[in-house]
Amino acid sequence: MKEKLNSIRQPLYNISFKRKIINTLLIVIFGMIMGIVSKFLDCTPSNHLSVFLEKLDISNFLGRVAIWYLIALILSIYSKTPVRAAVNVFVFFAGMLTGYYAYTKIFAGFYPDRSYLMMWVGLTIVSPILAFVCWYAKGKGIVSLIISAFIAAALFLQAFFFGLTYFDVAYQGLEVIVWIVCLAVLYKSPIQFAVLVCLSLLFAVLLRLIFPFGFFI
Repeated sequence: MKEKLNSIRQPLYNISFKRKIINTLLIVIFGMIMGIVSKFLDCTPSNHLSVFLEKLDISNFLGRVAIWYLIALILSIYSKTPVRAAVNVFVFFAGMLTGYYAYTKIFAGFYPDRSYLMMWVGLTIVSPILAFVCWYAKGKGIVSLIISAFIAAALFLQAFFFGLTYFDVAYQGLEVIVWIVCLAVLYKSPIQFAVLVCLSLLFAVLLRLIFPFGFFI
C-alpha cells in the first residue's frame, strides 16, 4: 500500500531532525497566535474594530471552519512527507486550541460552551489522518484528483449556500476567497483544473445530500 501511495506522489527531499523540530515549534507558535487572534477578535465588539474589519465580519469568519481547513491544507501539501503533514497539522490545531482557550481563561475569565470545545477537539484528533491523505492531493493520477476534488468540494460547501431553487454566496464572501485560494493551491494543469472543478461540484452536491445540515462541511 505504501509503495502504491508513493507512486502517486513521491516524498520530497529529507530535512534534518533539528530542522524538523524547529519547523514543528514554529507551527505550534503560529497555531497559538492564530488561536489568540481569533479569540481576541471574538471578544472585541465589532464597533471597536476598523470599519473594514467590521464590514468583513472577520471575527465570525475566524469562528467558522473554512479558513482553518485552508491553513491545514497548505500545511499538508507543502510538508515533505505525509507523516510530516500529519504532525504539522496536528500541532497547528493543538497550538490553536491552546492559544484560544488560554486567552479565554486568562482574559475573558470563562471557558466556552463544552459542545463547541469538543467539536474542535474532535477535529484536532482526526486532523493527522486527514492531513496524511491530503498530502497526496498534489500528486498524479486519479487518486490524487479525487482527493483534491473532495477537498475543493468541502470548501465549496463553506463558500456557497445552494439547493434546488436557490444559490447564494455564503456570509460576506470571504469563504469564496478561501475556495479560490484552495483551487489555486491544488492547481497542476489547465486540464486537471477543469476536471477538478467539475468533479468537485459533483462531490459538493453529493455531500450536501448526505450532510444536509453541514456539520464540518
